[in-house]
Amino acid sequence: MPSNKSVSDAPITQFINCRILRDHRLQRYEIQLIHTTGYAEKTEIKLCVCVCVCVCVCVCVCVCVCVCARVCVRVCVCVVREDMWVREGRILDPEKLFFDEQGYADKRVDCEGSIIAPGFIDVQINGGYGIDFSQPSEDVSGGVSFVAKKILEHGVTSFCPTLVTSPPAVYHKVLPQVKVHSGGQHGAGVLGVHLEGPFISLEKKGAHPEQYLRTFQSGGMKDLLEAYGSLDNVAMVTLAPELAGSQSVVRELSQRGITVSLGHSVANLSQAEEAVEHGASFITHLFNAMLPFHHRDPGIVGLLTSDRVPAGRTVYYGMIADGIHTNPAALRIAHRAHPSGLVLVTDAITAMGLPPGRHTLGQQVIEIQGLHAYVAGTTTLCGSIATMDMCVRHFKQASGCSVEEALEAASLHPAQLLGVSHKKGNLDYGSDADVILLDDALNVKATYISGEEVWRKQ
Repeated sequence: MPSNKSVSDAPITQFINCRILRDHRLQRYEIQLIHTTGYAEKTEIKLCVCVCVCVCVCVCVCVCVCVCARVCVRVCVCVVREDMWVREGRILDPEKLFFDEQGYADKRVDCEGSIIAPGFIDVQINGGYGIDFSQPSEDVSGGVSFVAKKILEHGVTSFCPTLVTSPPAVYHKVLPQVKVHSGGQHGAGVLGVHLEGPFISLEKKGAHPEQYLRTFQSGGMKDLLEAYGSLDNVAMVTLAPELAGSQSVVRELSQRGITVSLGHSVANLSQAEEAVEHGASFITHLFNAMLPFHHRDPGIVGLLTSDRVPAGRTVYYGMIADGIHTNPAALRIAHRAHPSGLVLVTDAITAMGLPPGRHTLGQQVIEIQGLHAYVAGTTTLCGSIATMDMCVRHFKQASGCSVEEALEAASLHPAQLLGVSHKKGNLDYGSDADVILLDDALNVKATYISGEEVWRKQ
């Protein structure tokens, strides 16, 4: 039966035979026992069994026994399975659809028992497949679009193209060409640019070129705007909070709705806490390019359990769960200390999806040896070649976390970090239908954006 068109003429898609990740729980088949007591019309002993299919797509087996004294006891065994309904790119409330509209599906997608989860969101990705977002060209947007299309097969439906430390001329040429836009058949959506540097620590520069590092010489935002040219379409800025003048920058960026992340820094815990009090809410690749944990001053790492985080605020932290950047024991420590703040990032570079050899990362030459990416001629790590689905699987295996926790670290948590969890990162009614189908080993089988299939494993 076609959908009732009283609300919208748009077709309705029903995803069936799926296990939906909703409310922090992977919904499975459930058995519910329901019993009611009433009065029979006459004294008798009667046994009846009925099978019915309810609108919530549950199968009920009801046993009704009427005994003397005209008392009827009905026991209903209900096996529940919820489907997902989509119209105009958003997830529908089936109760309103059935009872208010009396609507039905125009199209059905058989998920064949797959997990259905929110699409992954990568807030730190420097490029991939031969594309370097920090390299200026006449068609930067074309490069971003190419990567956006390729990462669909890894379950990524939204991302933040990331630029590493570069000279002002690069920012002035690249940033105007990268626009926030929704995803679709053309590729994953862009939620905004992540600017990692150049306002970072010399001592913890990592793979960032020293000659382009900057400080807040003029007092703050003036220096920032001189370097970047514009903050249009910028979603996040990584900086070192110990730099003089940084706290006013943190406050101003936060007031503009730009996420401030702390990283590539030698800040102590007090400096990091001050930045959080001014609005910072993220830590760039925890443990990497920062002071190591010390019991007298844990540095930025101490934010995971700090009692100076303002009430109602959460400090999130990025983890590169590629098996190289972070030892599994450190990964477990972070997760167990602050599970709701963990955000999986790839920190992927140009060489993601390419064979070993020499490539670029911004102004640096890098070399891929196996699964390691180094600044050429050194042992300095410089990003990863991991994909997001690989990170999710490794995180689950290394941390021992649940399937739900692994999936939410790549979807719900980054959405909360960027302030878009009202529409992305979850499968709540009214949210964008950016979803992925996965098998039990968390391999991506298909990717959907706004309820439309954009990639499927062949």
